[in-house]
Amino acid sequence: MSIWWSLHLRRDAASVPLARRLFMGTMETAGVDPDISYDLSVALSEACANAVEHGGSTATGGTAGAYRVTAYLDGETCRIEVADSGPGFPPPKTRTLTRPVSAHAENGRGLCLIRELADHAHFVNKPGRGGAVVSFDKILKWRKDAPTLMAAV
Repeated sequence: MSIWWSLHLRRDAASVPLARRLFMGTMETAGVDPDISYDLSVALSEACANAVEHGGSTATGGTAGAYRVTAYLDGETCRIEVADSGPGFPPPKTRTLTRPVSAHAENGRGLCLIRELADHAHFVNKPGRGGAVVSFDKILKWRKDAPTLMAAV
């Protein structure tokens, strides 16, 4: 059995906990182990916070003021994608997506956290239209009382 959902959210800080709560509800209902759900929800929150902060200009309205979150639970894997309409990531020669951050810094750890919490993570620019896509996946573990439809997949 597969489950997927997609959200189109405004680039507003209030959208981050909304996406996280919807995701956690889906994972709980499907019977995913709470530790796996928590790791993925933290990674999702970081990806959404990046989209809110860097995902485009809210002054222009339209899609520049929004981002998209898509989650797929397919068999034993969960994949999450967060796409925005911002300037995208810097060119490979100049970017440091996993740069060390000062212990006193208040930001700059999001992409590193995503890499650590997920089994695989990809940070790419959308072709053509611009914007960034943060995607990551993790192998799922199931609660002992998980619904048989999901745990048997």
